[in-house]
Amino acid sequence: MSVTGRRAGTFCLLLIAALCVQATRVQVFEADGLDRNTANQRLTVERYSRPRGDILVGADAVTGSAPTGGRYAYKRTYTDGSLFAAVTGFASQAYGDSQLEGTEDDLLSGTDPGLSGWAVWDAVARRRNPGGDVRTTLNRAAQEAAMHGLGSRQGAVAAIEPATGRILALASTPSYDPGGFAGSGAADQAAWNRLRLDTDQPMLNRALRQTYPPGSTFTVVTAAAALANGVVTDVDAPTGAPSPYVLPGTATTLVDDTPECDRPGQSLDTAMVLSCNSVLGYLGVRTGLDRTAAMAESFGFNDPGLDTPVRAARSNFDTTMDQSQLALSSIGRFDTAATPLVMAMVAAGVANGGTVMRPQLVDELTRSDGGTVRLMKPVTYRRAMTPEVAVQVQRLMTDAVERGTGRDARIPGAVVGGKTGTAQHGADNGATPYAWFTAWARPAGSDRVPPVAVAVVIADSGAAEATGGGLAATVARSVMQAVLGG
Repeated sequence: MSVTGRRAGTFCLLLIAALCVQATRVQVFEADGLDRNTANQRLTVERYSRPRGDILVGADAVTGSAPTGGRYAYKRTYTDGSLFAAVTGFASQAYGDSQLEGTEDDLLSGTDPGLSGWAVWDAVARRRNPGGDVRTTLNRAAQEAAMHGLGSRQGAVAAIEPATGRILALASTPSYDPGGFAGSGAADQAAWNRLRLDTDQPMLNRALRQTYPPGSTFTVVTAAAALANGVVTDVDAPTGAPSPYVLPGTATTLVDDTPECDRPGQSLDTAMVLSCNSVLGYLGVRTGLDRTAAMAESFGFNDPGLDTPVRAARSNFDTTMDQSQLALSSIGRFDTAATPLVMAMVAAGVANGGTVMRPQLVDELTRSDGGTVRLMKPVTYRRAMTPEVAVQVQRLMTDAVERGTGRDARIPGAVVGGKTGTAQHGADNGATPYAWFTAWARPAGSDRVPPVAVAVVIADSGAAEATGGGLAATVARSVMQAVLGG
């Protein structure tokens, strides 16, 4: 063979080698990135080439799949879509997914390795198993009570089983129908655009993804911190709080809404019953920033990774403040902000003897034949306080319902502990206040852990309801009654 022929042959071999290297790079090392590229429609076509697994509430599927006869063979359908939208989220051929549809997409679409005992072979053969099912922790009756109670108002409800952390209700209003844009046609695009442009933000999950100043509901945390650190040893003894209480380092008086609070040295129990800002602000300063912040964090504040498995927004309690700011933060003002989920965790932790459980929306992940892929178990989040301190805080909350601002939450045949809250906001606090209520309930005569704790926020309540003791407490009561069985 001539020198020219040998060179040509060598060049061809080099080209073949380069092609092999490039093919390997694309098919092996860049495969995952190309699969996830938004311009790659193959995965979407494949994802909707067969029915999707279902999301269940109890034994009932609240999702489904319908044939389309188009490029995407199936599209997602929803039963009572607006009732469960804050939990299911959406799965859209054109706009992706959210909430459980997003966090559990691998299982629902059939790509989760746990769906097959031959995961490696399935990967090599690129075979997809039937989508699995997601069994939620929701209590349908509690969810219906939450949504009915909120009605058309902007607001949210989170209800938790204190002993396990199972989320019993997760409601956000106004809601939306995720089936309205599950496809990829012109009607789906129009529905999506209407929702995105709606100033009421129906697709915002206010229970998990929106934070609000919690107002006096935060005083449950402040009271727990004061008791746990020995600042208060007797809830009926005078606290020494002056009246009026002037914020440290300022000439500003912390004003109370109730004239009965304007007496020096009110006890902690009286302060919680009457919702005396001056007493709780004073106790927050006496307890100190580090200890108050530590108590708040034990309930979920300042945690940027609180997954249910849907990620919750970070609730905020500042760890660098002066004393006047601490006094305001101790009554849920300044820049303290919380999701309804975290305020439900506060009530649940108190109800559970001081142990806060990690909140979870999923009970079990299963294959299409019902076989278990993963079974969720209760997980301790943090221990906020001792059982002895928890008993004292429980008494403060029951007194606030029996004799104080939370009377509308009383349930015949049950023991209810709760706390109202009013959160001013807007320019010069001129906007309609947020109305809060957080509570727990158990059957009268029972010494077991209460089966339900709840937080309610109403973002556009009327002025007469702005204390939280009106509409918010009524919504909380209906949710708790649903869990208690009537």
